[in-house]
Amino acid sequence: MNTQTDPTAPTDLTYYTTADSPLGPLLLTADPSGVLTSLSVPGQKGGRTLGDGWRQDPGPFRAAVEQLAAYFAAELTEFRLPMRADGTEFRERVWAALDSVPYGETTTYGEIAARVGASRMAVRAVGGAIGANPLLILRPCHRVIGADGSLTGYAGGLERKVRLLTLEGSLTPTAPRPATRP
Repeated sequence: MNTQTDPTAPTDLTYYTTADSPLGPLLLTADPSGVLTSLSVPGQKGGRTLGDGWRQDPGPFRAAVEQLAAYFAAELTEFRLPMRADGTEFRERVWAALDSVPYGETTTYGEIAARVGASRMAVRAVGGAIGANPLLILRPCHRVIGADGSLTGYAGGLERKVRLLTLEGSLTPTAPRPATRP
């Protein structure tokens, strides 16, 4: 799959694999060089679905699948994988800011806006960029909550957001949960 070792591989080809998880089957995609370009869950708002001409190849995804399994077993707190998310310059800054939110912690949309140098008026734009994150779980948009502590929208669904935050220890099953908003 690596175009460096296979010069005949088309550069616009998308490779994919699926992986089982507690959230349902995950769909992972990568470019021909093996860089992850998306991770989607079933029913995800704006999530990817299989495209024409995509090539299934689990080989390039071994490290990602192993790290995801370790994450869901609470044995891994930080992903170390080659990833690329294509978007506007603003979206890419927001997505990069997600990487700075540590495992087991949460932040707010306003705090992400401040990290990327956006005004308080840009919080909705930050929310839109976070909602368009193509690398769910890997780029931890589930760690972003409302300023009032509410669990606001998550492209993978609020139930999955609760499960991820509970896994990471940000929400405990016995602690009262903040009010949720779609």
